[in-house]
Amino acid sequence: MSLIAGSYERFIWGFRLKPLNYDPSSQTLTLTQLFSYPSHNAPITTVAAAGPAAASGSSDDTIHIYDLSTAASLGPLHHFSSSITALSFYSPPNLSFPRNLLSASADGSTSIFDTEPFVLLKSFRSHKKGINDLAVHSSGKLALSVSRDGCLAMSNLMRGKRSFCCRLGKEATIVKFDGSGDRFFMASEEKIGVHLAEDARLLYELENEKRVLCAASGESGILFTGGESRSITAWDTNSGKVAYCIEDAHSTRVKGIVVLTKDGGVDDAPYLVASASSDGFIRVWDVRMAIKGKPNPLAEANTKSRLTCLAGSSLQSSKRPRIGKSAPKEEQSDAEDV
Repeated sequence: MSLIAGSYERFIWGFRLKPLNYDPSSQTLTLTQLFSYPSHNAPITTVAAAGPAAASGSSDDTIHIYDLSTAASLGPLHHFSSSITALSFYSPPNLSFPRNLLSASADGSTSIFDTEPFVLLKSFRSHKKGINDLAVHSSGKLALSVSRDGCLAMSNLMRGKRSFCCRLGKEATIVKFDGSGDRFFMASEEKIGVHLAEDARLLYELENEKRVLCAASGESGILFTGGESRSITAWDTNSGKVAYCIEDAHSTRVKGIVVLTKDGGVDDAPYLVASASSDGFIRVWDVRMAIKGKPNPLAEANTKSRLTCLAGSSLQSSKRPRIGKSAPKEEQSDAEDV
C-alpha cells in the first residue's frame, strides 16, 4: 500500500506502508518515504491514487502524474485555465489499473482523461461556479459533483455532459459514494447527509461537533469523517449513529482520510485507516482498538508541512502509467446554460 499527500508548501509526499520487520506475523508497520519534492508552483489542493498511478492538482492550474511503482514523476497535464479542486480515478472492478481520471476545476468544468496514455477525452461545464468535490459511481457511467453555486450535479460520463442539476439548501463541500454505489454522502459544514443513490432520498443526517473537512467510505456501511474536531469518527450509516471515534487523532484539523483495503497487501488492512493533518503528520490506525479506547498509531511520519490532502493505493498492476506525447485539443461540450 502506498500513500500520497499534498501540502500547502507545494510539496508532494509519497510513502510505502509495510511491516517494520519482514515477519508475516508482525503487527508493527512503518511508513517508508518514497519521494518528496515541490511538484507544483502553488499549494496542492487535491490528490488521487489507483494502482500504480497517482495524480495531484493545484491552484497553479495543472495536474501532475506519478508512477508509484517507480516513485517517478511523469510530468504535468496542461489543459486548464483555473485551479484544480478535485481528482478521482475510475478503475473497473476487474482491473487493478485505472481506466479514467476525472478532474474538477474552479471555473465549474469537469474533464475526463484516458489513462493509457493520459490524454484528454472531454471537458464540459457542469456548474456555474467552482466545484468543491466530485465522486465517480462504481459503474463508471456517472459522477456527482457539488459546487460553490450551491448545486448538486450529475454528469453522464458516457456522453461527457451534465444530465441533472438541483439546488441544495446549503452549499456542500464533500460528496462521496459508498463502495456499492447504492448510497452517497454530502457534507455541509458539520452535517453529513446519507442519501439513496437511486432517488437521492435523505436517509439520515449525521451531525458532527465541528466542520467536516474529509470523509472516506469503509466496509459494512461505515463512513469515516475528520475535520476541525481533530478526531476521526466512524459512523454506522445503516443506523445513523456513531460506531466509534478516535479522539484527538491529531493536534490540528484532519485534512485527509484513507481506508486501507485488503488489496493493499497488508493482512489486517480492512481494519486500517490512514489520516493526514495540517500538523504535518500522517498516521495509520488499527480502528479495532478504537472500540477499547484511544489507540496509538501503528505507524506515523512527520512531513513538517501543512498537509492539505491524502490518497492511497495498492500496487498490484504491472502496468506503468504514461502521458501521451500529443494530447488532443481540449474539447468543450455543446454550450449549456448551467
